[in-house]
Amino acid sequence: MKSILAFIGFVVVALFLFTRMVEPPHQLSILNSLWPGDSDASEVAEGVVFDPATGLKLDVWAPTGAMDAKKPVLIFFYGGGWSHGQREHYSFAGKAFAAKGFVTVIPDYRKVPSVRFPTFNQDGAMAVKWVRDNIAKFGGDPTRVAVAGHSAGGYIAVILALDTHYLKDVGVDPAFIKAGVGLSGPYDFIPFDSKRSINAMRAWPRPEETQPVTYVRKDAPPLLLLTGTADDTVKPRNPIILSQRLHAVGADVSFKAYEELGHEDVVMALAKPFRGKAPVLDDSVAFLKEKLK
Repeated sequence: MKSILAFIGFVVVALFLFTRMVEPPHQLSILNSLWPGDSDASEVAEGVVFDPATGLKLDVWAPTGAMDAKKPVLIFFYGGGWSHGQREHYSFAGKAFAAKGFVTVIPDYRKVPSVRFPTFNQDGAMAVKWVRDNIAKFGGDPTRVAVAGHSAGGYIAVILALDTHYLKDVGVDPAFIKAGVGLSGPYDFIPFDSKRSINAMRAWPRPEETQPVTYVRKDAPPLLLLTGTADDTVKPRNPIILSQRLHAVGADVSFKAYEELGHEDVVMALAKPFRGKAPVLDDSVAFLKEKLK
């Protein structure tokens, strides 16, 4: 008995020390892989180049049996203040949505300081174009495609859904995006008062063009905007204002704030060990399935 307890203690300490050496999103993916559940989903493509000009890559997660019937598609953009993050660290998100029936695509995008606005949005549009042209090979239905993301990734997802020129510029009909989910995203943040927003946006001569709220329109795809009431990184006023503006013009928008959740808590709740924090995954899935019927 003592030897078993000692072994368990060793494993716990080793796991703790290991996770301290990697970035928080990667920690979530490590813990998620060790947690039971979501066994009916798997990574079906890794490191696929979606833009030969930049060499940017994406990963694809799919539910078991995806090729038997075309599944709805979700493109998930990760966060990181437009300055860091990588797709491999978000397997917990890819597997979560795939296990719920979505062919899920997680693309990379270029980041500050090597680029500034609007490059990361343009990279996102190229990922959408790849999905249009290729997702059927992985069991996805190209007529039922949604976008989602957390933090800076939520910004990319929502601005692609609202500002039609990004998709038009790469030859994609803006109506290709059928719905979107923004997790703790910044949508109305002028004046730029944080280091990340200053570095990413300030060089653009017309600040209002950087803001998703600028592109509010009645015919926008349905959006679900989620946040935590304790988010002091991207203030809840961002999704509140955007949802109010969309509602005012008659657009299809839903808003929900999770009590006492902080900025990272919202995306953590997608990972199996932390789903008890809030029903972020279930709320997102219910919304997407309704809008992608």
